[in-house]
Amino acid sequence: MSDVSALRRAVLAVALINLAYAVVEFTVSQFIGSVALVADSIDFLEDGILNMLIFFAAAWPLRRRARVGHALAVVILVPAAVTLVTAVVKILDPSRPETIPLSVTAFGALLANLAAAAILSRHRHHGGSLARAAWLSARNDALANVAILATAAIALAWVSGWPDIIVGVGIAAINADAGLKVWRAATKERLEARYAEA
Repeated sequence: MSDVSALRRAVLAVALINLAYAVVEFTVSQFIGSVALVADSIDFLEDGILNMLIFFAAAWPLRRRARVGHALAVVILVPAAVTLVTAVVKILDPSRPETIPLSVTAFGALLANLAAAAILSRHRHHGGSLARAAWLSARNDALANVAILATAAIALAWVSGWPDIIVGVGIAAINADAGLKVWRAATKERLEARYAEA
């Protein structure tokens, strides 16, 4: 199996994992009022879309892939913006989300993201900006889930919505950083394609 075929199979599997868990996490976030889970559910949805785009774009020429890489960098920034809006709304009513559903959902999300990261790990250095986008998203999501679990633990002692708000904003910052990294990788690919055509 070629590297491109292997990458396409990997990102398709990861897309299905992400889209399924986006529904689970968003549903729970609405019941318990968690900014962090809203942020993470939107991030799961974004990752599912991102991986579906990579599935189709992986077989394209380098210049075209670089264009998609730039588009994906912008897509990665969308959850950051949505999370910030959600956090501002939550600041007006910083009630603590229910800790048990928060913990169970975050643990399930961590397992989903670790599975995605494991599937993508062999492609992260060989698939250009597209594979890098998929890998960074899976890695960042796993880190975000660890932070959400920490939030639930803190919330047991501190009856406040602030830990949840802070983690939600932190997830937004991680996504913004990943978006910039993918943008730089796509820019490098575009320059390489231009040089190869010269």
